[in-house]
Amino acid sequence: MKRPLLELADIIAAASHRFTDRPPAWFTWMHRKVLIAVERCRTAAMGGHVDQCSGCGHRAISYNSCRNRHCPKCQSQARDRWLAARRTELLATPYAHVVFTLPHQLAPLALQNKELIYGLLFRASAQTLLQIAADAKHLGAEIGFFSVLHTWNQKLQHHPHVHCVVAAGGLTRDHTQWVRPRDLRFFLPEGVLSEVFRGKFIDGLQQVHNAGQLQFHGLLRGLAGPKLFRSFIRQLFIPRWVVYCKPPFGGPEQVLRYLGAYTHRVAISNHRLVSLLDDQVTFRWRDSAHKNRKRLLTLAVDEFLRRFLLHVLPRGFVRIRHFGFLASRRRGTLLPLCKQMLTDASFTAPSVVARVNKRNEPSSVWSCPLCGGSMVLIERLTAVQIRLRSPPAVILA
Repeated sequence: MKRPLLELADIIAAASHRFTDRPPAWFTWMHRKVLIAVERCRTAAMGGHVDQCSGCGHRAISYNSCRNRHCPKCQSQARDRWLAARRTELLATPYAHVVFTLPHQLAPLALQNKELIYGLLFRASAQTLLQIAADAKHLGAEIGFFSVLHTWNQKLQHHPHVHCVVAAGGLTRDHTQWVRPRDLRFFLPEGVLSEVFRGKFIDGLQQVHNAGQLQFHGLLRGLAGPKLFRSFIRQLFIPRWVVYCKPPFGGPEQVLRYLGAYTHRVAISNHRLVSLLDDQVTFRWRDSAHKNRKRLLTLAVDEFLRRFLLHVLPRGFVRIRHFGFLASRRRGTLLPLCKQMLTDASFTAPSVVARVNKRNEPSSVWSCPLCGGSMVLIERLTAVQIRLRSPPAVILA
């Protein structure tokens, strides 16, 4: 893929000193670490390695990636590795896409308590899906799914939500049969999901507040008191909590395309950046309110970086989680059972799964530009070694 004319690293290099020289009160060492990593990614400062073609012997030096999960240049390889691990878990059945979104009233509290609020968002949404699916009125089965946390909207504003990819169907309680949904168009009712999700999240929020685990700073200090917090909780019952169920998008091939687009996405990709001019950053965004029309938004560079840093996750926080029969402790036992039950009569023929797996087999990371052979790593270089390395010798004919 051709390198974009403007990258996030260019914007950070031009303006990050404003945050590091005079950091605002909210600026932490995690924010600094992300800015440094993205700016240095795939430069001599990260060190590098020498690759040699297994065919013609051509050699090339490449710079290392920062591997920071907030870097737009590093997520493609992480995504490919994750997809390779997930291919063996695909079932021959349609999949549904459900999105759980927190109301905007919770955004300030979430920014001050990211680990607690985002973790509660995962738990409340997962428990909601498992409970409603287990109800005999809807499906009466144990489902399996994974959830991906996104904290942004197209304008880089704070918008916490989780995308859940759910296999359409599940196991009976005794794990002897596969249960198919009665109507794929309404796999699980949105209205019921919304009410149960709201109840579970607010109940969990009250528990962490009673345990004294929430932090309150600035304008939110008053919420530390039980009276004002109860008033805040009552206000959360007023808006409708948005749970959006997209129609099922088919079998394994469509699922892989979806996974590639959502799982390792960062707040903004380099290809959305348009220009950096006179301390103004212009980028593309998709207007979902007007049929996803593409528009341009211009922000001051300070505001652009502030919005980008809103989405830095706490250290060690897991943003992709598995539940139901896909949970890590149960996957090894229950997933083979699901595949066996779907082998005889499935929505999508098993041969389709095989073709998708074969088509998406990871190829060589880098091919030789001269002969197309595989490039093999033969030497690692530190940043100092790269700076001191002499240019390649010129061979005269």
